[in-house]
Amino acid sequence: MPEPVRSGQRYMPGLDGLRALAVLAVIAFHEQLGWAPGGLLGVGVFFTLSGYLITDLLLGQWSTSGRLKLADFWARRARRLLPALFVMLAVITAWVTLADRARLAGLRGAVAAAVTYCSNWYLIIQGQSYFARFAPPAPLDHLWSLAVEEQFYLAWPWLLLAGLLVVRKMRRGRAGGVAWLALPTLLLAAASAAVMLALYHPGLDPTRVYEGTDTRAAGLLIGAALAMVWSSRRAARIGSDLSVAGPTRPRSRRAPRIALDVASAAGMAGILLMIWRTGEYSAFLYRGGLVVLSFATAAVIAAAATPGTITGRVLGWTPMRWLGVRSYGIYLWHYPVIVLTTPVNATENLTRAAWQTAVTITVSALSWQYIESPIRRGALGRLWKQLRSAGLSSPDWRTRTTRQATLAARGTALGAVAGGAAVLLVACAGLTGAVQAPAGPSDGGSSLAAGSSLPSPPAGRSGAAAPAASVAPSGKHSPATDSSLRTSCHAVAHIGDSTSEGMVSATYLAKPAQRLTAQYRDVGVKTVETDISGARSVVETLPGQTNGYQAAQTLTAHGFKGCWVLALGTNDTADVAIGSPSTRMQRIQQMMSAAHGQPVLWVNVISILNSGAYSEANMQLWNQTLQQACSKYKNMRIFNWASIAQPSWFINDGIHYTPSGYATRAQQIAEALARAFPAKGRSSGCTVS
Repeated sequence: MPEPVRSGQRYMPGLDGLRALAVLAVIAFHEQLGWAPGGLLGVGVFFTLSGYLITDLLLGQWSTSGRLKLADFWARRARRLLPALFVMLAVITAWVTLADRARLAGLRGAVAAAVTYCSNWYLIIQGQSYFARFAPPAPLDHLWSLAVEEQFYLAWPWLLLAGLLVVRKMRRGRAGGVAWLALPTLLLAAASAAVMLALYHPGLDPTRVYEGTDTRAAGLLIGAALAMVWSSRRAARIGSDLSVAGPTRPRSRRAPRIALDVASAAGMAGILLMIWRTGEYSAFLYRGGLVVLSFATAAVIAAAATPGTITGRVLGWTPMRWLGVRSYGIYLWHYPVIVLTTPVNATENLTRAAWQTAVTITVSALSWQYIESPIRRGALGRLWKQLRSAGLSSPDWRTRTTRQATLAARGTALGAVAGGAAVLLVACAGLTGAVQAPAGPSDGGSSLAAGSSLPSPPAGRSGAAAPAASVAPSGKHSPATDSSLRTSCHAVAHIGDSTSEGMVSATYLAKPAQRLTAQYRDVGVKTVETDISGARSVVETLPGQTNGYQAAQTLTAHGFKGCWVLALGTNDTADVAIGSPSTRMQRIQQMMSAAHGQPVLWVNVISILNSGAYSEANMQLWNQTLQQACSKYKNMRIFNWASIAQPSWFINDGIHYTPSGYATRAQQIAEALARAFPAKGRSSGCTVS
């Protein structure tokens, strides 16, 4: 996030107003407010604004001194960004350590990534989705954008310096020749946009193209190009011409202001329209929409940076300026506040959004008042000098009033230090492992629209397995698999996604008799082949994994013959919902073709989510398609797991299950296989309950 004003730059209040609009849009997106599905584009606005201000600052140094003061530039960036970030990380880590330990294991890597400003690549390498996921969102996921900006701040000054030296060598002067650099800068932006276009594939989760430094550099570079042709210094000179009284102002002087305001109005309309009508899965964004956003933002910046424009006056409204000045803190704090205080499976709630936003702004205001602003103005150096000075021997102790005031100030300082030390102590305990996260399986790969493979068991269970007796659909304990149920399937291939992982996990089901293979053997299966992979779908393939169709082909190639149990569809229907060109029916037909006419039992799907790609409404669409397909295939049966699953069996992601839920799921799938393809007689109808 750009800072409100820097030494050597004039203050442009309209840009603070633009910051405020951007951060409010991001909050609206993370609050899941339906009227702002494209609120995430506020980050794109910040990128272009950052590119403009950083380049404008560096070009100002070059214009006045003929060199770039990079050491001073990076030192200022560190003073501006690091203190508030470190405080937020310490507080959130302490909070999670004390109140939400289930998040602790994942938080450690996220903190390390945040401190080193590589959060975006950490999330990408981990395969985590920023958008849709099984597991609840992590409180530090939003720091990816700060990582992109910081990486830009480290690399861009060197590229700019190289360009400036070339311009100087070509004798185009230090000022006038700078505009020539806009062209190669825009070419770099075009290259970044081309990489985004090449990497984007409809139906696949767009996290990689959304968070990559290479793919998002275009927004920053477009802002940088604007600074080369419309610096704050040039805008100030033109703005001074526009400040002549209205009736006496020649039309030739009114024209630039009118042109800037018209372009700004069009740009702002475009930004607001995109926030209202696009979303994270909109193909338009990745096929040039984010570039359009950057140019629209550049039009607003150009007008807001010019004195005398209507844009500058409107965006410079005092409340907006106040929020804009604190936008960095607001961005830092809003997502942890939302994530850590929003109930699981919550939907849009204006009351909750209002108080969360109020808390965020309050904390951010305190951060600005007591951390960010003082440190920017040298508070750490002054504090160090005060600590080294001899307090009681100071002339300030000459009067009782002064002594009392000094003691009060020192008491407040000591209290703040003690509080900070306590927060750091708790945070360090969580990060170093002195406080352990609840036991559970490690996370696996990400789905195309999901963030983790197999979540840990819910807090409070500490990874405990289900009871020795399985749990019947009524919720009462029942004996093990009904011994009267036997299947004609002597060999079974079970292909599943992460909703099957818990059925074969020793962490979830400590007793082998509860697990899926044992349950299949209890109904007469002699050979059990399982190919279970978190985040799997029929069509899409993640790096290092195979999709459902490939898994079936591999088993066939190795000579498998028998019955198939397909516990797929959860990711598939979500991928269709976010725009995959492969339909639900095509996916089912593809798996049926892989079975080559052998008996197939599909396990239908369910979630308890009210919204998003994994909503129960989308799961029902998949189940309806299964029913339609079943009438076309004589070898196909459907196990109606959705009619049996109880809400109490789900963990807090709304899709995966508790140990008791997995124990029941394993038992019920095995018994459904015996009812679908019994050892004696024939099953009736497509659906097995």
